[in-house]
Amino acid sequence: MANLNRRGIPMPFVSRARRADPPSSPSPVLTEPQPAGARSSMVDSAIYADGVRVASPRTLAETYRALDDTPGGVAWIGLYRPTEQELMSLAEEFNLHPLAIEDAIVAHQRPKLERYDSVLFVVLKAASYLDAPEEVEFGELHLFVGPNFVITVRHSESPDLSTVRHRMERERDLLALGPQAILYAIIDAVVDAYGPVVAGLANDIDEIETQVFGGDVLVSRRIYELSREVIDFQRATHPLSSVMVALERGSAKYGVTEELERRLRDVADHLTQVNERVDGFRYLLRDILTVNSTLVAERQNEELTRLAHSSHRQGEEVKKISSWAAILFAPSLIAGVYGMNFENMPELAWPLGYPMAILAMLGLSSLLYAIFKKRGWM
Repeated sequence: MANLNRRGIPMPFVSRARRADPPSSPSPVLTEPQPAGARSSMVDSAIYADGVRVASPRTLAETYRALDDTPGGVAWIGLYRPTEQELMSLAEEFNLHPLAIEDAIVAHQRPKLERYDSVLFVVLKAASYLDAPEEVEFGELHLFVGPNFVITVRHSESPDLSTVRHRMERERDLLALGPQAILYAIIDAVVDAYGPVVAGLANDIDEIETQVFGGDVLVSRRIYELSREVIDFQRATHPLSSVMVALERGSAKYGVTEELERRLRDVADHLTQVNERVDGFRYLLRDILTVNSTLVAERQNEELTRLAHSSHRQGEEVKKISSWAAILFAPSLIAGVYGMNFENMPELAWPLGYPMAILAMLGLSSLLYAIFKKRGWM
């Protein structure tokens, strides 16, 4: 009886390896006439025997037939954003679990490894550094690895698996080790691509340190944005460590050769180095943000102190100006009164009136000067 996935779509479990009577005709999904201009998601498909490509099918149906016709052969099918119909055909042909198929359809999964009987389902996050916008671009890759097949499902341009395929076709002894060797090569390529990302992030952090101590007022935003890039990168690299541990634990049980075990341990070592560097970046950015906040606070305090000193100096100047204005106002008042030219004014006819007026001006000015001087205004 066919199983149903959460979408309610029939998912029959017919094992390819144990199928007694191969179908005489291709899957109905593939034999139906395709509409004009229909898009094929197949990037490359090949059948390998003893590490040598013996067939290059152009469709899924041809791949199924070629694998049936090649005893001991291994199919490596590369797909880019496949349709749900294509994935259902693969699920029926290779006995893929409906939950894994659903993950491959929906995408946006975290790196993980799940084993469904004899089939491995692996999710990888590829990463590449973009120099111009100073950002990390991520890609998602799903792999189905069975006894005699590897299916790669890409949902983004990266990683470029053509280079991995060409490398494996050159290293025939490694390719002859089977699907596990192909899985190793793909993981190795993904981890190697993390190196330029680490270098790009390290360069950005160096530039940020220069900006921080150079007093760039916009550096806080760049620190925050780079912190987000580092966190996203961590989400791609850290879960992959669990995948490597799971592969290592299953090596003996699932017949992984000693050579592949050594190569997988080497990839795990490189991944550990990447994770350590990324963890260091996160702590370093946190410290840089703290230092930047401290420097900004110091600059603000210096500015406030400078403004306070400036205000104090201005106040002192105002005091001096006000004091001199008051001193000059007293004699000006007396002179103004006696300059009004009225006849009936006190002391106009007195011979000592003028000297007394001058003395009054000088005495009042001196008294005001002494008062202001004592108060510190002068």
